[in-house]
Amino acid sequence: MDGGGPFGCPICLEPLREPVTLPCGHNFCLGCLGALWPQRGAGGPGGAARCPLCQEPFPDGLRLRKNHTLSELLQLRQGAGPGPGPASAPAPEPAPAAPSAPPGGPEPSAPCAPEPWAAGAEPVRCDACPEGAALPAARSCLACLASFCPAHLGPHERSPALRGHRLVPPLRRLEASLCPRHLRPLERFCRAERRCLCEACAQEHRGHELVPLEQERALQEAEQPKVLSAVEDRVDELDAGIAQSRRTVALVKSAAAAQRERVSQLFAEAAATLQEFQKEVLGFIEEGEAAMLSRCQGDLRRQEEQRRRLSQARQSLGQVPEADAVSFLQELLALRLALEEGSGPAPGPPGELGFTKSSQAVQAVREALAAACASQRGQLWGLSGDEDAPHKPRPEANDESQDPNSSSHPDSEAPRDYFLKFAYIVDLDSDTADKFLQLFGTKGVKRVLCPISYPESPARFTHCEQVLGEGALDRGTYYWEVEIIEGWVSVGVMAEGFSPQEPYDRGRLGRNAHSCCLQWNGRGFSIWFCGREAPLPHAFSPTVGVCLEYADRALAFYAVRDGKVSLLGRLKASGGCSGPLSDHFQDIVNRYFRGLFGRPLKPAFFLESVDAHLQIGPLKKSCISVLKRR
Repeated sequence: MDGGGPFGCPICLEPLREPVTLPCGHNFCLGCLGALWPQRGAGGPGGAARCPLCQEPFPDGLRLRKNHTLSELLQLRQGAGPGPGPASAPAPEPAPAAPSAPPGGPEPSAPCAPEPWAAGAEPVRCDACPEGAALPAARSCLACLASFCPAHLGPHERSPALRGHRLVPPLRRLEASLCPRHLRPLERFCRAERRCLCEACAQEHRGHELVPLEQERALQEAEQPKVLSAVEDRVDELDAGIAQSRRTVALVKSAAAAQRERVSQLFAEAAATLQEFQKEVLGFIEEGEAAMLSRCQGDLRRQEEQRRRLSQARQSLGQVPEADAVSFLQELLALRLALEEGSGPAPGPPGELGFTKSSQAVQAVREALAAACASQRGQLWGLSGDEDAPHKPRPEANDESQDPNSSSHPDSEAPRDYFLKFAYIVDLDSDTADKFLQLFGTKGVKRVLCPISYPESPARFTHCEQVLGEGALDRGTYYWEVEIIEGWVSVGVMAEGFSPQEPYDRGRLGRNAHSCCLQWNGRGFSIWFCGREAPLPHAFSPTVGVCLEYADRALAFYAVRDGKVSLLGRLKASGGCSGPLSDHFQDIVNRYFRGLFGRPLKPAFFLESVDAHLQIGPLKKSCISVLKRR
């Protein structure tokens, strides 16, 4: 092996154990030098000690001192896993001589730079000085992995064997100046990847601009004031932004606390109002009960009194002797009079209790309160639809909450490309498909006569030939297209969580308040919602576009032809509907359509006729590649 290398001992040719560094810069095992210098190494007689490799003489009494930096580096190298052994480690390549050096002469050592340590910090000590009396180092050698004071730096300035070693200002951690991969000095800088490289790494960066470290440092030092100025400006901006954000946080907390207190007060007042109404209703029941009981108990007493007189008169008549005709006639007359007093019909139970209206009133209040809460809840989410609700999950769909209606929503005809930026790729969910629906991949579905043995699924429709799309839509704007191939079909949306076991009359798309759809019935288009139908006077279009504007609580249907879309009908919770809708249907939309957006929605499809067949549109040739958003 190369005895001058930093990782092998030139005496035993083994990896260094307890390495020591001589003033000449060569490294040896402490035990090997101790055996070679049994007395001189300890300061005994016998003449001047010499370096076993370069024969550099050293004074008597030289104490051998372990090189801790090299020892730690060897431990790191051994823990780095398999790699080239110490015997095969390439020796550092000689650094090019300085331009001012005379040809063939030794490389002059660079003048000592100012001490790199900060004021008051411990300086880097010489590795060749006796332990306990080490002087501050003047230079560090990247080949020897040691630092030397001016006295011990002499061999590097005089010995031709040490001329190629690279001397740098004192470094406290010499291993930081070595390549962690090849354990060779870092001498180059790659401007393409902005990395410091050794000569071995430089071979892998052919074609990149490689410059010496000193040249790159000089360039970067010239740029340093500009960078520091930019950093200062950015820090000032961040300080201002942090201060503003803190004020905003404080304002939000204060406003939220005030609103929380106000809402709690309003709820307390509402609860007090309900409690007061409860007391009134209970008082009404008590008053009705008392009045009814007074009448019923009076009738009860009269009937008991009449029964008592009849029983008494009958008993008296039975006790009259047979010979006493006068008493018989008198008692019989008394019995007749008692019987005539109660000859009228007995009072029956009241046809309607006077206090039964109380439950009806409370039920009406409950329904009105529930409807008001639902309406206000919808308005609340409608107002904050573009913000992050604290308990609403943020979907992975694109967060473009840009609403077509908010700027220039097309009321008649518009370019199809306008809607493609909201394109949503719909995949049919096979776990929801009715057994009389046959799926073709995730895009096509056809109604069949023979049931298909799908696996059991709690989400599968059992009474309606329907199927849902995968994913839940609860934020932003979504657009997809459907091709009607044959038959009667309906396309729209359905609220997540709607029971698929609902009967046919209530489970069909658009026949309840949890879904809305556009239907083609073979003669024309119509919109269904809450079991109400609104016919549309538009001709058949084989391609139908559906645009769900969740933030605006709106659903629109379009006819797609020749790269353009024409509005068929648009429903909006706030009453901004478009299309020939009747007043009655518009009133249904105004009252219940906002409640449809209380849950995430899913694309839904209903195949009504036995020959119905549809295909999810691929958004065709003019559509750019669109990522699936779920």
